[in-house]
Amino acid sequence: MNFQMSRSQPNFAKDCVHEMIKTWMTVFAMFVACATPSVFAQAVQGDPNAGESKIAMCIGCHGIVGYQASFPEVHKVPMISGQSGPYIAAALEAYRKGGRRHPTMRGVAESMTDQDIADVSAYYEAHSTAVKAAKPHNPSVQVAALLEKGACFSCHGQDFGQPIDASYPKVAGQHADYVYVALKAYKTANNAKIGRDNAVMGAIAQQFSNQELKLLANYIGALDSELATVPQSRFR
Repeated sequence: MNFQMSRSQPNFAKDCVHEMIKTWMTVFAMFVACATPSVFAQAVQGDPNAGESKIAMCIGCHGIVGYQASFPEVHKVPMISGQSGPYIAAALEAYRKGGRRHPTMRGVAESMTDQDIADVSAYYEAHSTAVKAAKPHNPSVQVAALLEKGACFSCHGQDFGQPIDASYPKVAGQHADYVYVALKAYKTANNAKIGRDNAVMGAIAQQFSNQELKLLANYIGALDSELATVPQSRFR
């Protein structure tokens, strides 16, 4: 019996080691990201009743059903009623400090105190409606492979509506065009007006083409959701 190793076997072993290293690097990155909640989100206690009087700058976009923004491209503004309060607070803090680059949102966030952010975040978290009618959750083979590649469930939860930490967003049922724009923002660098600084999300988004990101966004947007746009009285 000939035990001589074929020329392909060393390559196979080398590839296996390489894949194992990549897998553990991804797991480690997810662990670090998911185990590090927003410090701001825990620092200030929000009052939803107080928040109701502080949303004048929010409702002009987030209080109109179907409202579309035109920057950096046309897309529906995200639904934030029913979103996690700590996530909203973390997002506003990122806009305020420049970690999320968006001129309009930065202007809004910079006008708010820490208490304002906490109160508005608490208001929108409590401002939820009934879950939308359930839709099929079975992804196509292509989308399932993309979800696995990105390890999306690791932080956002199996249904994308129950993230493992409150400072991460619920994304199930969010407007697909907004999710697509947000995912692309994580790939954008060296731009003073567009982009999001997040090492883990940036590394994940860079793995995908824009077409693949659109497939992921369309799948996530079709899921049933706790998120909603609740019309304010002056816009009904």
